[in-house]
Amino acid sequence: MVIWLPRGRDSDGGSFCHGRDPRFNPVAGRRAWAEHVRVSSKAPEVTRTRPAGPAAERESLQAWLDYHRATLLLKCQGLTGEQLARRAVSPSSLSLLGLVRHMAECEGWWFRRHFRGQTDLAPRYCTDEFPDGDFDLAEPGGAEADFAAFAQEVQLAREATTGRSLDNTFRGPRGDLLDLRWAYVHMIEEYARHNGHADLLRERIDGVTGD
Repeated sequence: MVIWLPRGRDSDGGSFCHGRDPRFNPVAGRRAWAEHVRVSSKAPEVTRTRPAGPAAERESLQAWLDYHRATLLLKCQGLTGEQLARRAVSPSSLSLLGLVRHMAECEGWWFRRHFRGQTDLAPRYCTDEFPDGDFDLAEPGGAEADFAAFAQEVQLAREATTGRSLDNTFRGPRGDLLDLRWAYVHMIEEYARHNGHADLLRERIDGVTGD
C-alpha cells in the first residue's frame, strides 16, 4: 500500500469536531502526493528534510509545517497497529495513533473549516457522544485508514491555501479576526506540542528516541 505525502482539540478555540470531506477517497488521495512515504505493515516510513535558511516568510512557514508533519509520522514509523493505539500514559487516552487522528482534525479545522469557510463539513472522528473521538476511538485495525485520512487532510489543506496571501483574513472559532500567517504559526505550534507527546509515547513503547 502506498500513500503519497507532501514534501516535506486544538489548544485554541475549545472543543471541536472536523469535517469528513464527501470527496474523501484514500486511493485518489494517495496518488496526489509529490513525495513518497511507503506504508509498511501498519505505519509509514518517512523521509524528513530539515528546512534550510534563509528563506522567504511563506516558504519558511510551509517548510517548518511540513517538517513537523513528517516528524509526527516519523514517531510512528515501524510500529504495529497495536503499538500505535497503545495508551502509554495512564489514565490519558493519548496514543500515537490518536495524535495522527487529532492532527488530521486540526488540519481540516483551521485550513478548511475556518480559513476557507467550509462550515458545513460533517465530523470525521468527533460526535456529540464522543467529543474526543479522535483519541478515544483510535483502534489498531484502523491505523492504515487513519494514516490515509491524515494524508488526505494535509493535501486538502494545501489546496485550501494555494495562491492565498498570508495576509488573507478569516474569523476564528471565537469570532476573532485572524490571518493565514497566524494559522501557519499556530499549526506549527500545535504539531510541536504534540510531537513532544509523541517523543514520550514512542520511548515508552519500544525505547526509541530521537529528534
